[in-house]
Parts: sequence; structure tokens; C-alpha cells
Amino acid sequence: MAKTTPRLHLDAELAPGHDIPLSREQGHYLAHVLRLVGGDVVEVFNARDGAWLAYLTDVTKKGVSIRCERRVSEVTPPPDIDYLFAPLKHARLDYMVQKATELGVRRLRPVMTARTIAERVNLERMRANAVEAAEQCNLVFVPDVLEPQPLAKVIGSWDAPRRLIFCDETAVQANPIAALAGVRPPAAVLVGPEGGFTDDERRLLKSQPYVTAISLGPRILRADTVAIAALAVVQAAIGDWGRPGVIEKL
Repeated sequence: MAKTTPRLHLDAELAPGHDIPLSREQGHYLAHVLRLVGGDVVEVFNARDGAWLAYLTDVTKKGVSIRCERRVSEVTPPPDIDYLFAPLKHARLDYMVQKATELGVRRLRPVMTARTIAERVNLERMRANAVEAAEQCNLVFVPDVLEPQPLAKVIGSWDAPRRLIFCDETAVQANPIAALAGVRPPAAVLVGPEGGFTDDERRLLKSQPYVTAISLGPRILRADTVAIAALAVVQAAIGDWGRPGVIEKL
């Protein structure tokens, strides 16, 4: 079996010959978990400089450093699709963030609704989960994580050219692919809390001219399952699944 090259997301500038000291956590992972030594190869990436092959230079008790060698991939952002969601608690939120990253969202936007259970959102934990998913799934992009906002404020400041795809079990059109006919990025997907949107919130959403309601079938889904189902439908209908060349460069 071929050995898999470890991947790390780095905020530092990536360029030929650049020496970069790793964080304590990253150095520990490479040196003590994977037991790499000087000269071993890793892949590093960020959303500015793309993905690079690098090799370990210093591996000591004081820390681990790498040196960039050559770029192997340009930045590859997904289609301009945001994911807006009512935050969940702990492990289910971790799972949802990881899967939304894998499914190719540009931005993760927590939205506070009347029935949102989680009162606080750990943005650093969300970012860490997004980075981990990007590292593991060979992505050369990590979605932005935005500050949480109340639903009314989100709607009040909405950028009208961006279509808002609203997951609604009462949608008139039962076929979500048909409902998305003619919709193109930029777009956003909105998923409500575990208890669903209130009647007032649903009326507010349906009154907006830029909102498209879609159904996700006859069964009631958990909020983290909705993330996977909705984003899969949207990527298939208006995203980059099976349509090479639609991803633009930043």
C-alpha cells in the first residue's frame, strides 16, 4: 500500500525555499504521532498560496520546522455557496462543520433562531474542524467561519443577488432539483434548528423575493443530516458535481 503524504494547513506564506516553524501541536503530530524525521515529505496548503510539497528540516525537542520545495496545486475554491445553520451542540456541530466543508461550502455562517438550542458558538473549534476536514479530504481551500447573527439581522442585511435556498418541509414543489431550476451561484443554503423554524420565521423567509424553498423528502431529518442532504442536492443541481470547469480561481 502506498504511503499517504501527511497534509497540514498553514497560515504562513508558502514559497520556494521558505523555512517555516510549525506550531507545537503540528510538530508533535508529525514527530511523535507519525514519527517523521528530517527529510521526510509533507504537503502544506492554504487558501492564498495553494498546496506545496515540503520536507522536514529541524526535528528537535525545541520544535519542528519545514522547508517549502514546490507547488503541487493551485487554490481551488468551491462554487460560491454559503451554508447558514442554527448551531447545534458539541459533537453534532463538529460533525456538521466537517461534512459541510467536505461538501464544498465557501462560508459557514451560524444563524440564531427562536428555537436554536446552543446559546454560544465556539468559532475557534468550528475553524479547527473545518481545517481538519480540509486536511483529510485533500482540499486546497478552507471555508471562512463567520460570527453568529440573529436570523432577522441576516435577512435585513441580505445581498439580494445571492439566492437563499431555504430548507422547508412545507415547500410546494416536492422535487428539490426542479425547485432549483434556473438558480446559479452565488447562493446560500439555510437550515433551521432541531425544532424547526417558527411560523413567523417561515413567513419572513417566504416573503423575501430572493428565497427559494426546497423540500428534502417525506421524512423528518435531524439537523446534521439535513446539512448533508441539502448540500448534496445543491451541489448536484447548481454546484460543481459533474460539471468540470465551473470552479473559479480566487
